[in-house]
Amino acid sequence: MFIASLIAKPGTLDPALVESLRNAFGGADVVWLAPDEAAEFALPARPSNFDEVRDSVAAQADLNIVPIENRAKKMLLADMDSTMIQQECIDELAEEAGVGAHVKDITARAMNGELDFEGALIERVALLKGLPESVIDKVVADRITLMPGGKELIAQMHANGGHAALVSGGFTAFTQRVSALLGFDENRANTLVIADGELTGEVVRPILGKQAKVDALEQITERLEITEADVIAVGDGANDLGMLNRAGMGVALHAKPSVQAECDLRINHGDLTALLYLQGYAKP
Repeated sequence: MFIASLIAKPGTLDPALVESLRNAFGGADVVWLAPDEAAEFALPARPSNFDEVRDSVAAQADLNIVPIENRAKKMLLADMDSTMIQQECIDELAEEAGVGAHVKDITARAMNGELDFEGALIERVALLKGLPESVIDKVVADRITLMPGGKELIAQMHANGGHAALVSGGFTAFTQRVSALLGFDENRANTLVIADGELTGEVVRPILGKQAKVDALEQITERLEITEADVIAVGDGANDLGMLNRAGMGVALHAKPSVQAECDLRINHGDLTALLYLQGYAKP
């Protein structure tokens, strides 16, 4: 059995659209997880025309299919930049260094899989040389905002005995702060080299990229004595694809086009609360 999930921006999910899809797919009764925001219905099988139908409603809502079995996951594995927060930390640091536009372009291309992640990171960090260490606190305070739904997502995972890990190709100077704010159990990221109170333009090797996220998935699930099928992973960039494709639920959240093309589960209208709806949790 499967679940057809429909998620839209709060207040915009049209009940008529939900009912129309239920009828078209031959689904069971509609269950509303959040009024005018998230609804679902059971299906005996994945519809053969699902991709075509999903594309046809994409402007209105996120349509996804998830198996009923093992739906509520035991672990969250999350990217940070443009996922748990609404910015890319290195872009915000670059703005402070006066090279924002140049770095932002490199970041966008790297996240879309057009550039080698490690090389792009080294190039961008080099442009930050000479920034005072204090600028990190300034960026966190003035430029970084949390993605809506993050605290609720982690709180619900914890309430059901779950574990939450933040794994980023960004920097520990930010993951440690974001992890504490949201309640993650652990975090992994790259480390900026700082000397005499300034960024040196270097990053500690080895650089954590796409493989590091897969390694985290393998290592943490082994330590917790759970399987990869017990994990819901979320990210937006090309360096997230490894973990997204390995996890039981891999969710592309407001992701780059190349990432969406390789992920079955896509959220473009909702925020992090959508990860709760995909697991079958109703809005409190």
